[in-house]
Amino acid sequence: MSASSKPVAQTWFGPITIVQRRAMFALVPVAVAFGLVVALTFLPLASAFGGAAKVGSESVLELPDDLVLPPAPESSTLYANDGETVISTFGDQYRVQLEYDQIPDSVKEALVATEDSNFYEHNGVDPEGVMRALVTNISSGDTSEGASTITMQYVRQVLSYTATSPEEVAAASEVTLDRKVQEIGYALALEEEMPKEDILTNYLNTVYFGHGAYGIGAAAQVYYGKVPAELTVAESAMLVGLVQSPSAYDPIAGSSEAATARRNHVINRMVQVGFLTAAEGEEAKAEELNLNPQEANNTSGGAIDSKYGFFVDYFEQWWEQQEDFGDSADERKARLYRGGYEIVSTLDVELQEAAEDAVEKQLKTGSEFALGSVVVEAGTGAVQVMAVNRTYSNDISDNGPNTSGDGKGTYPNTTNPLLTGSASSPGYQAGSSFKMFTMLAALEAGMPLSTTISSPYQYTSKYVVGDGEASCGNYWCPRNAAKSEVGNYNMWTGFGESVNTYFVQLVERVGADKAIEMSKRLGLEYHNAQDLSLTSGDRAETFGPFTLGVTQNTPMEMAAAYAALPADGLFCEPIPVTSAVTSTGSTIAFETACKQAVEPEVARAAVDAARCPTGYGAATGKCTWGTAEGVGETVKGPVAGKTGTTDENSTNWFVGFTPNAAASAFVADPDGPNNFVGRSNLGKPANAVGDILAAQWELNGEGDFIPPSELVNLRVRYVP
Repeated sequence: MSASSKPVAQTWFGPITIVQRRAMFALVPVAVAFGLVVALTFLPLASAFGGAAKVGSESVLELPDDLVLPPAPESSTLYANDGETVISTFGDQYRVQLEYDQIPDSVKEALVATEDSNFYEHNGVDPEGVMRALVTNISSGDTSEGASTITMQYVRQVLSYTATSPEEVAAASEVTLDRKVQEIGYALALEEEMPKEDILTNYLNTVYFGHGAYGIGAAAQVYYGKVPAELTVAESAMLVGLVQSPSAYDPIAGSSEAATARRNHVINRMVQVGFLTAAEGEEAKAEELNLNPQEANNTSGGAIDSKYGFFVDYFEQWWEQQEDFGDSADERKARLYRGGYEIVSTLDVELQEAAEDAVEKQLKTGSEFALGSVVVEAGTGAVQVMAVNRTYSNDISDNGPNTSGDGKGTYPNTTNPLLTGSASSPGYQAGSSFKMFTMLAALEAGMPLSTTISSPYQYTSKYVVGDGEASCGNYWCPRNAAKSEVGNYNMWTGFGESVNTYFVQLVERVGADKAIEMSKRLGLEYHNAQDLSLTSGDRAETFGPFTLGVTQNTPMEMAAAYAALPADGLFCEPIPVTSAVTSTGSTIAFETACKQAVEPEVARAAVDAARCPTGYGAATGKCTWGTAEGVGETVKGPVAGKTGTTDENSTNWFVGFTPNAAASAFVADPDGPNNFVGRSNLGKPANAVGDILAAQWELNGEGDFIPPSELVNLRVRYVP
């Protein structure tokens, strides 16, 4: 017997083929769900027939405590440290909130006709729709029709919006019996608490229409350049048709034929339900699509849309690392973009603008050389300034040529985190500013500021190195900056004049590993494989060149490290925020992670020596001259710091501080490390920091450096 002649079963709605019979078995869960729907739908009626039934009804209809029904995901706002100046917003959806009366009847009628024609009659679940879907699915052999009411669809949106991870977002739309039953229960409960008009309004304000438009207000603007009240019936139908699948019926980037067919289907449903006459339907279908596409006015915000882009980018990267906001970076970012936080940052707008002026004064935006500065508050780690002669933008079409090869360079536009570093850009050699870590290690070991060492122009150290300009018989033998720099130096004069051979001998006495360990206590990390190897394990003991700053580190690291000195050795990890208010009104206070990295007397002694380079003068010793005496003249207040120049002037640095804040600045070519800054750019970081700290002292300056009472002129016996 052929397959076509096999008998088929008969039912009240016709014969069932073998394929349909298999589909029926496959759809048993749908039938079970239908039974549950019927039971749940009539539970309110059962509640009138006795206490037991009433209890059962409430267990289904009461919304669970963990179901939140927000009107929509809310953008978060980032403010400056004044709590008023908005420096960025974060939100992944373009949305225009409308009231019920602002939504035209043509949109509401198109939605009800197409998605839920019994919307005004059912109590959240439509048994007739479930039966119709069941029959349709059995006939087609799949589950193409889901019988979700508008209320159920809105519940699904809410579950998606309140999800805290991509997995939860996917689960909110997962086609399973458990998910469907949960959705049904929530829909029934929601209709007990929310009027139909509010459900419809919330739905139309939150549903996605494609091209970044969430809600009918945004959709009308994106597709037609109109407010919803101006939409024609045909335009309303086209937009409502997108709800089922914005990508499949996309009239802008997709098929206009598919979009038109879907629009006409919506119009036909409006006629069938009685919202339109047949003549009105034909008139609407005869209308062209008449699109007028507009760019979505996305409130995605973030660094790209902020004039403080480098700071905002740093903040966002910091936020994504905070484990309290979720188990993954994606989950944490979702909270930022959907959580409606009001966040107060540490950015000082007045000081930031002064820093931008100072940087621009030294090296204008558009230069191939980057000049940037970071300011960190002493004792808190608050990042107050991130300024660089670059524009935060991913549009590099008009950028200059890359100095290290073909293609575009990173000037004037870039999104490279030049001040905080990245895997591909771990920082820049900071030169003699690293002498601070050797001096701190020596002071901690009991060597006083008066420690005097005879320092020649060139010194052959005990550190073995390969062949090179600074090698004498395979031993590292660096020179001073000038042949006149010879004689006896102590920490005040050696640090003030930046005498290399003094610090090479000092690091020999205290141990390079001790200087490296000190830098790590003050927050420095080593990023590339070579630096990691040289600063770890036994190799750290032989890494004498460390004292002259040959590793790659960031301006953020250097500012935070030096900020511990005026704070009596208290190192605080850099932080970009102080507090945040959640969408529910609760306040989160962000605590700074601080630790006592060095003893107060050690820090005070180091500060006293660091006053010499700036011309401010030491409190307990005598300075000769300083490598950045103009800084003291500019600040006109207590200031200390250290210059840093690398071999052949490849980069140049200055890190300075007042009693309240530390500022680091560098100049380098981020694109071409071998494109040295040269002598013409030396001094520009110090000049910039001088102007920045002068502004800082004028705006927020107070107090003075505390002179050391120990580690000044003690007699010690050195053990070679």
